[in-house]
Amino acid sequence: MEKRIMKGNEAMAEGAIRGGCRFYAGYPITPQSEILQWMSWRQKEVGGVFIQGASEIESVNMTFAARCLGSRAFTSTSGPGFSLYQEGIAYWVSAEIPCVVACVQRFGIGDGFISAGQDNYWQAVKCGGNGDYHLIVLAPNSVQESCDMAYEAFELAEKYRHPVCLLSDGTIGQMMEPVVLPEMKEYGLDDLDWTISGVKPGEDHKVATDVTYFEPVQEWNHKYLAKMRKISEEEQRWESFQVEDADVVLVAYGISSRVAQEAVTRARAEGFKLGLIRPITLWPFPSKAFDEIPETCKGIVTVEVNMMGQMREDVIIHTKGKFNTYAMTVDEPRIHTVDEVMAFAKEVFEGKDEEEVY
Repeated sequence: MEKRIMKGNEAMAEGAIRGGCRFYAGYPITPQSEILQWMSWRQKEVGGVFIQGASEIESVNMTFAARCLGSRAFTSTSGPGFSLYQEGIAYWVSAEIPCVVACVQRFGIGDGFISAGQDNYWQAVKCGGNGDYHLIVLAPNSVQESCDMAYEAFELAEKYRHPVCLLSDGTIGQMMEPVVLPEMKEYGLDDLDWTISGVKPGEDHKVATDVTYFEPVQEWNHKYLAKMRKISEEEQRWESFQVEDADVVLVAYGISSRVAQEAVTRARAEGFKLGLIRPITLWPFPSKAFDEIPETCKGIVTVEVNMMGQMREDVIIHTKGKFNTYAMTVDEPRIHTVDEVMAFAKEVFEGKDEEEVY
């Protein structure tokens, strides 16, 4: 094992390399450009391919093509670029091509700001392209997890023949922390039987495209729904911190979860029973985690670096509206302070009216 001090973006890129990624296509956009920069020289070192696409649309489709040929293929972007990726990502799903995409989130609508944020939750979790689908969405909250999740993402995608999204944020991507790098994985172009490389003379050629072109629509849809139910049941991941007796429970991911965890520690030291659920998979959303919340809980608070409290509605859905649920949001690109989170939670404990987020 090798130890280094790295940025989150660099650790994610290196985790993908060590996980077998040998093709990367992307386009520069803050705050994820270090992934592109890292791949530009590391792919050459490991015998892989790096392409800076002329656009996000070109990059997402080259990633699709490389994955069809057998290479573990990865691409990354941020807010506006992620919007341009959506048609290509939806096609990955329909063709059952297990590509991996990273979105390092920023703040704001449209082009938004280059500051860190958590504005792509709905887009990543609710399906940003055409049709009924979900991506498997992993949310790192440290440099180490940025590496580990990228390292694991290809095998998780291949397990289900389904794309995986690494939903980081600008703060996690830019911060520097110690990281332990895993061993390199070797991966061959012909290791999976569905890829279109390696057809021998006399064998039927292979096609990688929207599978509904070749299968009855209802038959494919039923298989897809069964796969989604299996993933939803078996891949829920989360961390819980002192939820079992909590009077108020925070729910947060990414950089917000680190602030929330410190708030729990300080609140407990003051005798205030605060708890935290950190979703690690944003889809499947960890509904099982909420079974730990006691009946006496006064409310749930999502802590998010966006304006509308995008995760709040999932908490309401997965708790079946059992608890008053609030969203602690921001109206400018900044991260909440620990003191702000504690103060908000205390207002909930004291009977704060449940307000509309927008």
